Amino acid sequence: MARPEREQAESAARQEAAQLTAQNVRAVALTWVDNAGITRVKAVPTTRLAQTARWGVGMSPVFDVYLTDDSAVTSRYIGGPDGDLRLFPDLERLTLLAAQPGWAWAPVDRYEQDGSPYPACQRQFARRMAERAAARGLRLSTGFETEWVATHADGQGGQLRYAAVGPAYGMTRVVEVSDYLRDVVDALTSQRVELLQIHPEYSPGQFEVSVAPTDPVGAADLVVLVRETIRAVSARHGLDTFFGPVVEAGTVGNGAHLHLSLWRDDRNVCGGGDGPFGMTRECEAFLAGVLRELPALLAIGAPSPASYLRLEPSHWAGAFQCWGLENREAALRFITGAPDASGAANAEVKCFDPAANPYLVVGAVTAAGLAGIDAGLTLPPPVAGDPATTGGQRRLPTSLAEALEHFQRSAVLREALGDPLFEAIAAVRRAEAARFEGVAPQDIAAATRGRY
Repeated sequence: MARPEREQAESAARQEAAQLTAQNVRAVALTWVDNAGITRVKAVPTTRLAQTARWGVGMSPVFDVYLTDDSAVTSRYIGGPDGDLRLFPDLERLTLLAAQPGWAWAPVDRYEQDGSPYPACQRQFARRMAERAAARGLRLSTGFETEWVATHADGQGGQLRYAAVGPAYGMTRVVEVSDYLRDVVDALTSQRVELLQIHPEYSPGQFEVSVAPTDPVGAADLVVLVRETIRAVSARHGLDTFFGPVVEAGTVGNGAHLHLSLWRDDRNVCGGGDGPFGMTRECEAFLAGVLRELPALLAIGAPSPASYLRLEPSHWAGAFQCWGLENREAALRFITGAPDASGAANAEVKCFDPAANPYLVVGAVTAAGLAGIDAGLTLPPPVAGDPATTGGQRRLPTSLAEALEHFQRSAVLREALGDPLFEAIAAVRRAEAARFEGVAPQDIAAATRGRY
């Protein structure tokens, strides 16, 4: 970060710190998400926020090759005990944490010691891809769904005691934990998060939150903020939260579906065109690019061996490389919106889960879509019904090792990510696959469900 930018940030941080201190905020949590999908943190006293904005906070780059069990591997460019980075908070995202009194939060960008951008910073990667789209006059509007399972923290002998056991999507489940869900709503609302929906999901103790779409980097920031807010509210209610792809093997897992629409000026190009179901040809090419890269994108969006316990056919997980209109079994679901609300048209990528680094997800999906536009791709015929029973559709990778093979062959993703970040991701995925090779599904679920 250049000196003038640091000086300007320091001045802004001084004002923010004064306001936080007046509200009795004592510390600020500064977060980033590593390649294993774990949210890491450095915290600073509020009194040091201005200095942090000017000079950053030190952190080793080795965390980019950490695994979910906190062991580390190495890669061609990143690994080992040497080196240091500077973490700079994004003050525009600074948020008072409603469920953690005395705390605030901000995401960080990571830089080299000399002030140059760190090439493996996932948040800056997402920003670069958004800027690449903007250079073409395109803007992405994106949003993630957050699913989690809540259990009572006093489970005995490893047995999970779910916070709610009423019917899937049932009002009974809301009544069981109405105070808890109300507090989730209150905390998110007080943090200026525009909440669209909160409801019970399919599995016992499972719930979902949907928030309003925003720019890609902002959407990834929101995933982190929403998840940690839910975790904090849960703790205050004596509940554990599990964001892993599956909580118990053989059950419906947690998704982190990505919704996206593509805009040129003030027009949503996902509607009002002469392409399939009213999408423009530009939108069709973008989505065709995403569909083409899905096997490789799974190494980004389904990055854990546990992800493939979730990615089962006939579970609305998107296990097949196909697309369809309002088809919840297709990996890519197209939604036209109401007849009088064509601006609501969007696409949903259903095969991603909460183990994913959301910054990598939005950046990689953007890169894949732009490559589809460059190649002038068109979509194959849409799929109706369940591909598992209708047949004829290609199954997405059924293991992390298989997804990694596709990832390593993807010229699109290597070019977009750059070699340092690409190689670090590949090293982490390779090690995670080896770590769980031959491990029973239930043991994989138990080892990963509480790590994210």
